Amino acid sequence: MNVPTAHIASASSAQCRHCHALLTHQFIDLVHSPPSNSFLTREQLNESETFFPLKLYVCERCWLVQIDEYKKAQEIFSDSYIYFSSYSTSWLQHCKRYVEMMIERFAYGSHSQVVEIASNDGYLLQYFHERGVPTLGIEPTANTAEAAQAKGIETICEFFGADFAKRTFAERPKADLLLGNNVLAHVPDINDFVQGLAIALAPEGVVTMEFPHLMQLVEHRQFDTIYHEHFSYLSLTTVRTIFAAQDLEVFDVEEISTHGGSLRIFAKHRSDASKIVSPRVLELLRREQERGMEKLVYYQDFQEAANAVKNDFVVFLIEQKRLGKKVAAYGAAAKGNTLLNYCGVKPDLLHFVADASPHKQEKFLPGTHIEVAAIEKIAMEKPDYVVILPWNIREEIMQQLIYIKEWGGQFVIAIPRLQILS
Repeated sequence: MNVPTAHIASASSAQCRHCHALLTHQFIDLVHSPPSNSFLTREQLNESETFFPLKLYVCERCWLVQIDEYKKAQEIFSDSYIYFSSYSTSWLQHCKRYVEMMIERFAYGSHSQVVEIASNDGYLLQYFHERGVPTLGIEPTANTAEAAQAKGIETICEFFGADFAKRTFAERPKADLLLGNNVLAHVPDINDFVQGLAIALAPEGVVTMEFPHLMQLVEHRQFDTIYHEHFSYLSLTTVRTIFAAQDLEVFDVEEISTHGGSLRIFAKHRSDASKIVSPRVLELLRREQERGMEKLVYYQDFQEAANAVKNDFVVFLIEQKRLGKKVAAYGAAAKGNTLLNYCGVKPDLLHFVADASPHKQEKFLPGTHIEVAAIEKIAMEKPDYVVILPWNIREEIMQQLIYIKEWGGQFVIAIPRLQILS
């Protein structure tokens, strides 16, 4: 599986976000793409559109896979941020199970303080709130923060970091539970962010963070999870190192199915002797080492794997076009925008994308300018194929759209390989 080093070597003046080593090894180059959630109105279709490089490097010292900050976080997570977490039933169920598990394991109650970073529209904290546990959300996008506040979730509309933590938790109780789902990968200054965690956490408090597992990304060709909102791509090995630099210790880890395979880590202050380190931590660290995640060769053939996915998907779409078949898609997700832009897909090959979120409907995908429609359009147009772009929740979507079988419609996914699903 080795490829010549020249295929991935790339001169770069960028420094690693964590250890500041010079980044010289390219992981993958997805060329240029607009920000994944910068949807367009019809009036904007004739305006110029900004594309940014989408190129990742791997640090040979700490093994953090990362992107340069071509697009500033403040621009990505703006007041017009279009992603609301509450529109996925399976995601809400996942969050409710998490809340129940954490209350049972750590006995959180009315005496506790639960703080969520990147709390979005209150999708998770609402379940703690219902159980009478005091909550605080921290969310930089005003429109989603307002949605959370409408649910009764106190929310501070700011970016989280060390300075924020010093200011805020000098006046408030520190967090007994400090959680973040899919935020650790989204922060440009990961050292400052983790320092903020250490400041905001109570002496015997618990941090939980969920993030896509880099091992799953590499081994299942999940290049579509690469986009400008994700600054870092993480293994347990690297996260443990980053946390240790701020005197935080990972004491447990769970492998979970969300986003195509994620990790949920549990961390504490190094000085907290009330929690022992689970054997699961050492077992997963050992497995990552055995897979070769601390060797450059592990990362060397990912470009070729992504190109194989791209070629197969484009050939499929062109073949259906020639046969006079109609192809639509479901789920205007960020991962879908990465896939479609890298593949160069336009409305002539993919007629429309249906999505449940009214915040995306009647808009157009960035870069490809494919229309986003309400779900009802699938029943009206009766496409021969529906491409499931958020493949990580394909079971939920296939059940929701099972009626396409009435006219012989079939589901398609492109990753990890092209499959027509029955």
